[in-house]
Amino acid sequence: MIFEYKLNNIDNIAKELINSFKNKIVLFSGDMGSGKTTIISSIVNILGTNVKVSSPTFSIVNEYNIDEGSIYHFDFYRLKNSNEALDLGIYEYLNSGNWNFIEWGEKIQELLNEEFTTVNIKVISKGKRLLELKQ
Repeated sequence: MIFEYKLNNIDNIAKELINSFKNKIVLFSGDMGSGKTTIISSIVNILGTNVKVSSPTFSIVNEYNIDEGSIYHFDFYRLKNSNEALDLGIYEYLNSGNWNFIEWGEKIQELLNEEFTTVNIKVISKGKRLLELKQ
């Protein structure tokens, strides 16, 4: 599926994505500044948290609580190799049954032995994005 959207319409795209996801492990890719954290923030808020979502660039993972459990938001930009994700206990998160939104997920893709969804975001112009969803 391909979506073209403007940033002021991001909540509508986030709702469409949530309704389209076939599993709870979602890898987000795109250039720096393409809007990975922005779309994840909208998704997390729609799923039921009202906290301010920020990129876990330095903490690696942020946890958000919702009525149905937890949402784990990862940013693996700073990972040197997939072993660092293993050290974090990535499999415990992935096998938890909770939502896992992973920025720079291509850095750990070889660790994934179960189904996952990929979301690739490209900047078309200022304020406009092209999003490709693969399941």
